[in-house]
Order: sequence, then structure tokens, then C-alpha cells
Amino acid sequence: MIKKITIAIDAMGGENAPKKNIAGLDLFIKQNKDNNDFFFNIFGDQDKINNELDKNKTSRENIKIFHTTSVVSDEESPLKAIKNSKNSSMWNAVNSQLNYGSDITVSAGNTGVLFVISKMILKNIDKISRPALAALWPNKKGSNVVLDLGANIECDENNLVEFAEMGSALYKSLFINEVPKVALLNIGSEEIKGTDTIKKAYNILNEISQRGDFQFNGYIEGNKIPEGDSNVIVTDGFTGNVALKTAEGTAKFLTDTLKNVVSENIISKILISFSYFSLKKFKNKLDPRKFNGAIFLGLSGPVVKSHGATDKIGFYYAIDLCYKIVKGNLMKEIKNNLSHLNEK
Repeated sequence: MIKKITIAIDAMGGENAPKKNIAGLDLFIKQNKDNNDFFFNIFGDQDKINNELDKNKTSRENIKIFHTTSVVSDEESPLKAIKNSKNSSMWNAVNSQLNYGSDITVSAGNTGVLFVISKMILKNIDKISRPALAALWPNKKGSNVVLDLGANIECDENNLVEFAEMGSALYKSLFINEVPKVALLNIGSEEIKGTDTIKKAYNILNEISQRGDFQFNGYIEGNKIPEGDSNVIVTDGFTGNVALKTAEGTAKFLTDTLKNVVSENIISKILISFSYFSLKKFKNKLDPRKFNGAIFLGLSGPVVKSHGATDKIGFYYAIDLCYKIVKGNLMKEIKNNLSHLNEK
């Protein structure tokens, strides 16, 4: 009997939980009704979870509920929350990778607490000095994997090399027939530009890319990321987080401005109606819900952080990301990419 992909869900994390969490789960189950290769361990208030399952008329065939008595709030600091978190839905969802055979965990709860709990329970992969936070961004040709997005403010060249190996492994697990093309985010594309750390990382990546884990494209400037010529973008957590927030703000500015222009007057509405399908396609391309889910890489098991304020559609995409990660053998890809570190 083939083991099913088992996803642990923190049903109580994020805004409007567990309503949106269970609605997203229900959407995934119904979208994949012809498959029977997944199973869900759900952690949270059993009565509330069952109530939402009943409302959505969700099949319970591939579900097991684990009752927990507390919830990690968004206001709590990591240190304070950890003292009282062992009965929480978040702690138990992560811990289920050790105790209940879960392959991956998804939570929309407090990011800082989730990261610290995940590190405490799952520990780092051997030879990985720092886990990284990765996410998918849209580009003209598909999607980029970008990391680190805030887990590590200061990084040395070895950290950046590890990020490149893990990011390319993630890309291979999600896009099986495509080649990871790694680039270092920098202030210019010339080899002489950048900090000493960036330059050292460049030399190492240029050398180890000969192993075939990825294609190394050198440096990339921020304005070239959407082109898609490179699809794994590597940087430190400070720069990565600034880039992420800038990209999110720009996308929102564009969609909000377009919406305002469309609704200015009756003539605008009439003219824009002729471009309805093109505008709909544009909106769908920038829909942040489709890229919901940041991945903690470098731990002994994968953890996905859903945006806390997302709706059921966004949570569905976070679950779908979990499913694809496990189906694409992410952990095996990471270990293969890191195997050369054991040769040192």
C-alpha cells in the first residue's frame, strides 16, 4: 500500500479561523476528488472544526481531527508564546511530523512563533547553518522562487550558497520538467559590483553549478526579476523582505489604480468592457492568493506559512503548495543538492 501524502493543518491559525481554513481544505478536496493520494491531520478545536466541515459538506474520508485546547495569537512574542504553546494547534501540527506521520505542515498563524517552533521541533538539516524563508513570485514565464525573505537579516557567502541549493531543490520539486536558473540579487549585473559577501558567493556558485544542480546566471538586478530568465533569486533576509514588500505594494497599486480608472465614469466603463477578458487575465496574473504560502527551507521537515489575512482561496493554494512540495520529493531534492557538503 502506497503511503498517502499527509498534510498537517493548523486549523486555528490566522484571521477568521477555522472558517477559512476548513473552507480552503474543502475546496482542495473537491478540486482533487479524482485523486486518493492525500490525507489530512487537522489540529484545533474539534467542535468548531466539525461544525465547519458540516457547513461545507466536506468528505471526512481522508481526515483525522486532533483536538487542541489553545491558540497562538498574532500579538504574542515567540518567547512568550512558546512557553504556553505545547497544547496549541500550531505546536501540535508541526510536531505531528515526528509523531503522526505528517509529511508537511501548514499554518496561517503568527509567523515568528511558527518559525521558532518549527526550528525547535524539527531541527536543521545536517550541514545547514540557517533555515531560509522562500516564496513563489510571478514572472513573465511562470514563477520565481525567491529566498531569503526575512528569516536571516545578515548572511555570509556560505548562507547564500545554501539558499541557492535549497531554492533550486524547491524549484525542481514544484516544476519537475524545468531547469532551476539561479541568480544573486545585486545592485548591478557586472562582476565587480556588490559586497565582498556577494562576490564570494558568486565565485562559489559559479564553481559548484558544474555539478548540475542548477544553472548559474550570475547577478540579477531587481527590475529584471519579472523577466523570468532566472527563476531562483537568492539574497539575504533584509534585502529579500524589502523586495517582497515593495513587489506586493506595487502589485496592489497597479490593481487599485486600474480599478479606479475603470470606475471613473460611464465612458470609461463602456470602453473598458471591450477589454474585459484581457483585464481579467491581468488581475488573475497578479492575484496574491495564487502565490500564498512561504516555505521554511532547511529544516528536517517542510513547513508552509500561509498569509494570516488570506481567504479560503488563498488557503486552498497554500494547501495545494504543500501537496506539490511533497509529491515533488522536496526533502530528497534538498539532500541531493547538499550532498557535496558532506564531501568537505
